[in-house]
Amino acid sequence: MGSGWHEWPLMIFTVFGQCVVGGFIVLALALMKGDLRTDSQQRVVACMFGLWVLMGIGFIASMLHLGSPMRAFNSLNRVGSSALSNEIASGSIFFAVGGLGWLLAVLKKMSPALRNLWLVLTMVLGVVFVWMMVRVYNTIDTVPTWYSVWTPIGFFLTLFMGGPLLGYLLLRVAGIDGWAMRLLPAISVLALVVSGIMSVMQGAELATIHSSIQQASALVPDYGSLMAWRIVALALALCCWIVPQVKGYQPAIPLLSVAFILLLVGELIGRGVFYGLHMTVGMAVAS
Repeated sequence: MGSGWHEWPLMIFTVFGQCVVGGFIVLALALMKGDLRTDSQQRVVACMFGLWVLMGIGFIASMLHLGSPMRAFNSLNRVGSSALSNEIASGSIFFAVGGLGWLLAVLKKMSPALRNLWLVLTMVLGVVFVWMMVRVYNTIDTVPTWYSVWTPIGFFLTLFMGGPLLGYLLLRVAGIDGWAMRLLPAISVLALVVSGIMSVMQGAELATIHSSIQQASALVPDYGSLMAWRIVALALALCCWIVPQVKGYQPAIPLLSVAFILLLVGELIGRGVFYGLHMTVGMAVAS
């Protein structure tokens, strides 16, 4: 029993990966709108570098989970038949296509039409990557705490909370201040509300799941307090982002950076709880 902190490499990989996919979608849509000047577009493309740094950190963390980085290639041995292999393959393709396209865009080796094709393709690959993450856990019917609707909802909520904030931060670094950016906080706030409701409903459901030797609610005894701290961290992150706008001015980049760090802390707490809830059916399971 615990709170899943021993799985910190997977916590970093999944949370960072989902935030990066969401952030890329925000920047891609900003570029595809077509109302940015050429120099502004190039600044946005340049700021995408932050996405690939975070994605790189996530992949390094995932390799540490394997015990030895030399085993990383073994995870691709069963692409098509293994959910884990599909996750690593889809993430690698997203990273490779996104990173290579970014390099060509930075070097101005892409026509506008080709760049739009790259943006659309990479967005689709990113969503597929997140779905493949879900499939790693949501197809294991012997783990009733993961074989649940809460797994895909939780993973995609991270995308909808972290993506808009990360995208907004990078757009501010690029010097962009468009009216459409004001819609991004609303998306994250809505995702936070849904996440809070999900936490309560999932907590109630845990009391109904047990095997012949184990009670799901006992897996993470501090579930309530950990989720409360998570919500507090996420709420503080959104306050740092939204309050300055309510007062009529744009949040400063350092404040947005603090907000994103708080959001990562909150989501890592939630992901730690997720891994802490791992259980197997044992001799029997009831719910």
